[in-house]
Amino acid sequence: MIEIKNLTKKFDKTIALDGLSLTVANGSVTGLIGSNGGGKSTLLRLVSGVFMPDGGAVRIDGEAPFDNPKIKENCFFVSDFPFFYTDSTLNNTAALYRKIYPHWSDAEFDRCCTVFPIERNKRIISMSKGMQRQAALILALSTCPKYLFLDEIFDGLDAVVRLVLKRLLAERVDANNMTVLIASHNLRELEDLCDRICLLHQGKIVVERDIDSLRTQYRKVQIGFSELPEGDLFNNIAVVSSFRNGNVFNLTIKGTEDEFMPQLEALNPAFISAMPLTLEEVFISEMEAAGYDAYHIS
Repeated sequence: MIEIKNLTKKFDKTIALDGLSLTVANGSVTGLIGSNGGGKSTLLRLVSGVFMPDGGAVRIDGEAPFDNPKIKENCFFVSDFPFFYTDSTLNNTAALYRKIYPHWSDAEFDRCCTVFPIERNKRIISMSKGMQRQAALILALSTCPKYLFLDEIFDGLDAVVRLVLKRLLAERVDANNMTVLIASHNLRELEDLCDRICLLHQGKIVVERDIDSLRTQYRKVQIGFSELPEGDLFNNIAVVSSFRNGNVFNLTIKGTEDEFMPQLEALNPAFISAMPLTLEEVFISEMEAAGYDAYHIS
């Protein structure tokens, strides 16, 4: 289990994480989404033991990961820009990792090299961005980690490789109870993969909820009127965001239709419709509630 309590990290005067707390259950896939600079990559580097916290604590299986080889041998972190030496190939890097990671599997390495067809003796830095990410994934999965941390791993991967990756991760989670913490701006991919989503903004968690709850707890509603009723139309309704075009309102509402539809129907609208939000729409709505406005740009 990963336990994060009141975690703080600063870079000079910039507060990257501000008292963040989060628990990640074993065998789960948790997605980190949020604004640029929201703290996603910093959080992954703290959890993987690359950075030391300035305040608060990170615990993996009860121990701090920073400067802790016992914990790190069960973890693998693939950064947004995977690092390789000039002469690194899959084969010579595998030979190195075989000595470092006690759960390294040659069988898994051979399998991943088949799934991701990359030349094993080719210099990795001479490959394309997408191929370098595939090389990093092959090595990561071959260490058979208990905890896998991925930062923007879908960036540069084609549609087929993204699908293969999601299937491999789901297989590992199901078979080995692997825990995955993944940061990405590709919300469509996370929607298919994750059990739980955390939305970060300015170093804090704005929303933390399981993916099924996100799908059912928000609705996008379009409601139109022949003549506008007087007063506050949507009083006592949990409107997250709204956009008006004449007598037509496009609303994002937090709640179920049973909760808000009777009040909207009492306004005698000319028409009304409601449907669930995608993860991307939830993200945009919550960011607007946090101060971003995607519709009114000056």
